[in-house]
Amino acid sequence: MGEPFYALILQGGVEMVKSNTTGRFYATAKQASVTSTFDEETCKRLIGSEMPGSIKKVPCESHAYTVPETGEVVTISSRWEYVKEGETLEENVFHGEVTGKPDKQVAVQF
Repeated sequence: MGEPFYALILQGGVEMVKSNTTGRFYATAKQASVTSTFDEETCKRLIGSEMPGSIKKVPCESHAYTVPETGEVVTISSRWEYVKEGETLEENVFHGEVTGKPDKQVAVQF
């Protein structure tokens, strides 16, 4: 068995989103997971730190996901990807055109 590794959960700022079902607003934040070469203690020290960049939605192969709280099964066809400040999504994920402003700073959670 290989060495354990730790992933950082990067989270953007709070956003207010309107539900398509109820029409009411709810608070949410974009999250992306990034693998690291850090040990557990280093990861814990990074909690609350910020790094320049954004979290962007990218398409992926469709798959079923069960919402833990409700048991509802939904189909997911996108994921959130971290993009370093000054780079474009194309450089990190695919070649093509992406428009839109980057999100705010990204905070590290563990």
